[in-house]
Amino acid sequence: MSGILTTRFLRSRLVQVCSVLLLVGGWFVASLPGTSDADAVRLARSFAFQRVPLNGAGTPRQVRQVAPAYRHIDQWISSVGAAVALADIEGAGRPADACVVDPRDDSVTLGPVPGSGGRMPTIRLKPDPLPYDATMAPMGCTPGDYNEDGLTDVLVYYWGRSPILFMRTPVPLGKPGAFVPQELVTPRQTWNTNAVSVADVDGDGHPDLIIANYFPDGARVLDPHARQSQLVMQRSMSAAYNGGRKHILLWKAGQGGARPSATFTEPPSPLPDRTSKGWTLATGVQDIDGDGLPDLYLANDFGPDHLLRNESTPGHPRFREVKGVRHFTTPKSKVLGQDSFKGMGVAFGDLNGDGIPDIFVSNITEEYGLLESNFAWLSQNRKMFQGGTVRYDDHSESLGLSRSGWAWDVKMGDFAGDGRTEIVQATGFVKGRVNRWPQLQELAMTNDDLLNRPGAWPDFKPGRDDVSGHDHDPFYARLPGGRYVDVSGRLGVDDSSVSRGIALADVQHDGRLDYAVANQWRQSFYYRNVRANRSPYLGLRLVRPAGGCAAPANARASNNRASKAPAKGPVTPAIGASARLLGGTRGVRTGQVYPANGHAGVSAPELLFGLDAGTANVPVRLSWRDACGRLHDGEARLAPGWHTVLLTSDGSIREAGS
Repeated sequence: MSGILTTRFLRSRLVQVCSVLLLVGGWFVASLPGTSDADAVRLARSFAFQRVPLNGAGTPRQVRQVAPAYRHIDQWISSVGAAVALADIEGAGRPADACVVDPRDDSVTLGPVPGSGGRMPTIRLKPDPLPYDATMAPMGCTPGDYNEDGLTDVLVYYWGRSPILFMRTPVPLGKPGAFVPQELVTPRQTWNTNAVSVADVDGDGHPDLIIANYFPDGARVLDPHARQSQLVMQRSMSAAYNGGRKHILLWKAGQGGARPSATFTEPPSPLPDRTSKGWTLATGVQDIDGDGLPDLYLANDFGPDHLLRNESTPGHPRFREVKGVRHFTTPKSKVLGQDSFKGMGVAFGDLNGDGIPDIFVSNITEEYGLLESNFAWLSQNRKMFQGGTVRYDDHSESLGLSRSGWAWDVKMGDFAGDGRTEIVQATGFVKGRVNRWPQLQELAMTNDDLLNRPGAWPDFKPGRDDVSGHDHDPFYARLPGGRYVDVSGRLGVDDSSVSRGIALADVQHDGRLDYAVANQWRQSFYYRNVRANRSPYLGLRLVRPAGGCAAPANARASNNRASKAPAKGPVTPAIGASARLLGGTRGVRTGQVYPANGHAGVSAPELLFGLDAGTANVPVRLSWRDACGRLHDGEARLAPGWHTVLLTSDGSIREAGS
């Protein structure tokens, strides 16, 4: 009998020991590997930034007026609206100007980046005489040449109305009439837009627009008197398809001069209803398979993200959803197109050095809150699309990129000029004194039949309640072994304001990549890159002749090197053009001109590459689509420095200035 008891006792102890070992082992598996201080210090030495305010201190404000259905969660509803873009609005040949959307006074302001030497006066874009009232608020601005006359216009998108195009006229900046407001869609619609991307969707050679609305179309979210059936919340925490529609607007015509205009038309939606009505916070476009058409990524809150392969023809947009492949050890939510996470931002870059765009997606990754995972979708095959699948696997955990807090916009770029890719991310939700994550976790367990009713959501009071209000903005740099480390604290860029949008540009055209961050209900900042290392670089402003379709010239210029012939007439950014560096010791390096990707942040339409020391000239393969929709590619040899490269309709490559 005693032997049986002893055996049972030993088995019980063995089970207890195994349980402890499993718990400890699981903790080690779930914990991020540590990085020595010495490694972090060495890594941080490659970077240096100077922080400069982009706007004034502003009037303290933390909340907007909202519809009665949302009044008890007005802080939640008021959590977006800060945005920033960096662009060449003045026409000085470098992106020394900023567009800042400030929710503290719902202003949209254009002006020179502080310390850039820009001469542009500060301009406030006002919708007058178009209909506009207190039930509307700006959410973002997207500079671009929308009528293809060579001047930079600005698209502003809102909650409460459809976007407005502010068309640039020949009137000098700062004078009345320099920008003329124009409705993007007629008649005006009640939309609640949170993301806009610009791309030649149908391959006709002109920039089209992808408009992603968040709340259902028609919902008067900011109207204190609105009582509508559209005033709802998400129908599910993991599969909500009752949000605003995605609208694809095709470019139709443009006119410059004293009465500039741009006309877009909306064909029947190429997206399935279920895909079109996700709660989208960020959009991204990129030519993943090299066929000259931009594929589309929709980062959705409260439901699966979608990657859509572009199969369009001129005038007829068409997309087909593709999904990732699930492996034996892959959780369902780590399969592209099947996740249940909260997509908040998206960016493209080559993280594994194979020349194919990889995708980084921001999610909510709050420890002791909602610990999902950011996504680092890495390409796995040269033939990316295979039937209805796409060969992307998530490697965020092994790269050290899985966790950063409540994350929003994200951008990737080479801030050290050494050929490596760094990642900067905006974080934070609402700032207050009392942690309300317990109430939010209760909400996450609510029955889906109740979730879409605003009354079922817990109260969030401005100034009192805090949900991830003290996250800091990470700056990820890469160790020699390939893993990323957050060095923001060592660089002094670990701002704990609640931030939203990020924009990248080499503002000074000195080969050092800068960035700007838009903060919600706080001052926004520009981070000037002041690193001491001045390594060689290649900067590309890829442009094409402004205007309509032109017949190609009879003689095609040699593509072995760029001709020095100056451009005749105005030029416009070659949206969708790509560059591939062919030489050097740093592997394959590529870039595509898609400045408006992500959430609330628009980068300059330029490409910047770090070069090997002692580089004399660089062979570059360029690909582009002309205004007639014809695809071209060719090679040029360019010396280090900045170049404005004209991509012509006859397939020749000309250097138009630097």
